[in-house]
Amino acid sequence: GVDSLHSIVQMPKGIPVATFAIGAAGAANAALFAVAMLATGDAALLDKLQAFRHRQTEAARAMTLELK
Repeated sequence: GVDSLHSIVQMPKGIPVATFAIGAAGAANAALFAVAMLATGDAALLDKLQAFRHRQTEAARAMTLELK
């Protein structure tokens, strides 16, 4: 609950915490976070991550919203 959330988000300086949602979205975001960290030392991985992010951006831009 809230106590658990506070124990994660109120860590003191020097104790970095990466927190993600529970479920498939959180798992995907955690994986992308890990890839981004690894890509700082791997140009090929960075290229793949940037291409993935570009595809995501283009897919989002292509979406339309029907207003009622």
